[in-house]
Amino acid sequence: MILIILGVFFFVLIFILISLEVINKTILALLGAVLFIALGILNEKMAYEEIDWNVIFLLIGMMVIVGITKRSGLFQYIAIKSAKVVHGDPVKILILFSVITALLSALLDNVTTVLILTPVIILISVELGLNPIPFIISSALASNIGGMATLIGDPPNIMIGSAANLGFTDFLINLGPLALILMVMHSGLVLLFFKKDLKVSMERRARIMDFDENASIKDKTLLIKSLVVLFLVLLFFLLHGVIGLAPSTIALGGAAVLMLLAGSDDVEEFFNEVEWSTIFFFIGLFIMVGGLVNLGVINFLAEKYLVLTHGDMFITSESIIWVSGFLSAFLDNIPYVATMIPLVERLSLDMGTNIDPVWWSLAIGACLGGNGTLIGASANVVSAGLSGRSGYKISFMEFTKYGMVVMVCSLMVSSAYVYFRYLM
Repeated sequence: MILIILGVFFFVLIFILISLEVINKTILALLGAVLFIALGILNEKMAYEEIDWNVIFLLIGMMVIVGITKRSGLFQYIAIKSAKVVHGDPVKILILFSVITALLSALLDNVTTVLILTPVIILISVELGLNPIPFIISSALASNIGGMATLIGDPPNIMIGSAANLGFTDFLINLGPLALILMVMHSGLVLLFFKKDLKVSMERRARIMDFDENASIKDKTLLIKSLVVLFLVLLFFLLHGVIGLAPSTIALGGAAVLMLLAGSDDVEEFFNEVEWSTIFFFIGLFIMVGGLVNLGVINFLAEKYLVLTHGDMFITSESIIWVSGFLSAFLDNIPYVATMIPLVERLSLDMGTNIDPVWWSLAIGACLGGNGTLIGASANVVSAGLSGRSGYKISFMEFTKYGMVVMVCSLMVSSAYVYFRYLM
């Protein structure tokens, strides 16, 4: 009993510290993992087995692929070309950049997407003589919606997909349509929020037309190689059930091939593209959550949740959307989802029925909840950080007054979507 109390206490303490960003989250996760092993909650062998290596290797593979592709200048080219296609019209740029961000977030991942696009968004908005903050907030919100649509778009999806054996196609078919609906709603809301501030002269718009998007391409050969590999990786993701390869194997294979084609003998250079702090954060997190499972805490929570919902699929699915949404708005959604996964797995045993609607509800709530506040998603924090370094500070309240409206509207639409698609 003492071990259970200690395990829960330290897990909750570390969870809170991670959400408050008092100490680096990777350090906290690793300290927590070591503490759980030292206390005897898990031994070293059990700790190793609790790590979901499919998630780890999928993240590493995609980080390498995206990092190498980024060097070609492809993403900057897309942003500048898009601004010129709409002739520098700021209203159309606002919507188009949001759509591009959502699409790239679905195909790559949302943090990488905003990291690449935000500096270009700032450049273009400044050339138009406009405050870039509306464009940055709009794109950050779109990145979380787009990231929800696929297995690789948002880290919680990777974790859920691995645990529930849901593939790239499963996410695309089940959450892709919802993401499209929500992007239409998002476009209407951001126009309502910002359209009155998007008036510029024809002279300013002409400056955008003078940009040379071709200058963004730093290496045409690398661009072609990257596009071919990225296309094949996404194709194999769609076919992974047919070819019998896990997404992690496909991602690592694509990374290896692209490193070979990139033509550098310095492998360390490619692995510098990997966010190793994120990788070790996941490792520490998996061990701690595994410790809670071993202590029986997750089974206890699952039983209590079943009592509250009476084992009803409608109540369970709909409540998880809203609980996940609001908790993910204020807490880091990665440790939240890591904690919820074994709980949902236990629910599937106790309910004795297909609980796919619950898995989709968890993914929806965790991803869309990130839009609620500035700290709700890593993409928001990264966007605000880049904006601040350029002299355009986005406060917590400024982001939240827009993000919370988008989040609540998104959760309402999602609740209806889950009901009509899975629960009728």
